Order: sequence, then structure tokens, then C-alpha cells
Amino acid sequence: MRKKVAVLFVCMGNICRSPTAEAVFREYVQRAGLGEKIEIDSAGTHDYHVGEPPDLRTQRAAQQRGFSMTNLRGRQVSEADFARFDYVLAMDEANLAILNALTPANSETRAKLFLHHAHHHVEREVPDPYYGGADGFERVLDLVEDAATGLLQTIRAQHGARL
Repeated sequence: MRKKVAVLFVCMGNICRSPTAEAVFREYVQRAGLGEKIEIDSAGTHDYHVGEPPDLRTQRAAQQRGFSMTNLRGRQVSEADFARFDYVLAMDEANLAILNALTPANSETRAKLFLHHAHHHVEREVPDPYYGGADGFERVLDLVEDAATGLLQTIRAQHGARL
């Protein structure tokens, strides 16, 4: 059994949506005093931006709400992540399909949509803001903040003894 509860957020390039989710969730976990108990990371299904920091527009929008992405760098998800993480959370159906194809047959971890944890939004997918304007990055933050709150509640309910 893992010592920490481990959460991985996944989008396509790991420069907009998944690093936003990582930064927001990390802040919520820190505020809850659980930083030593929950491991958080993000990755992309594609290798377009491996080693790069998040998109500057993503960083700006997050910073305006008090979330730091300073040390985040893009990486590509791997089959080994299913052994390392309790939660593998996709931002949309397309990336969920890629994750499902990558999941080892014997893995206990199954990828799910991140917005499954949202309580105040009905959307199932976090839209990719990359080709849009600033309002898209704000929308991503709204959705991510809602789902991050729900995810923390889920982890507390399911893993209370480990926390």
C-alpha cells in the first residue's frame, strides 16, 4: 500500500488544463494541511511540450487567483503512472480514451474524468483554452476549482485512515 494518496491530472500537452488542476489542487491540499499525505502531479498524453513550463496565459490566470505554477514542467504520461497513482484524472473524453488504451490490464487504477468530482458545474469535460481568449483560461479555473474541492472531499471520504 502506498504511504501517500497519489493524484495525476492529464490533458493533451500538459501546459494548460492539467497543470492548472495540479496547481489548484496542490494549494487546496496545502490549505487543508495534507501536503505531506497527498502526492500531486500532471502529465500530457502527447509529448509536444515535455520539459516546458505551462502556457504563459495559464500561468497569468492562475497567478491572479493565487495559484503558483513556477516549478511545473510538462511531461508525458506513461504506463508506469497507473502503478504510481491512485487517481488518474483526464480533462476530457479524448484524453480519457488514450489513458484507457494505455492502462495495463492488471492495473487497479482506472482513469476517470476530473469533472466527475465537480458539484456546481454540469460539464463533463474541461475545455481546452489554448486557441481561445483569456475568458477560456478563466473558465478552466472555475471548473477546476469546483472539481478540486469535490476531489478533496472524495479523498477524505475514501482514504481518511491514510490521512
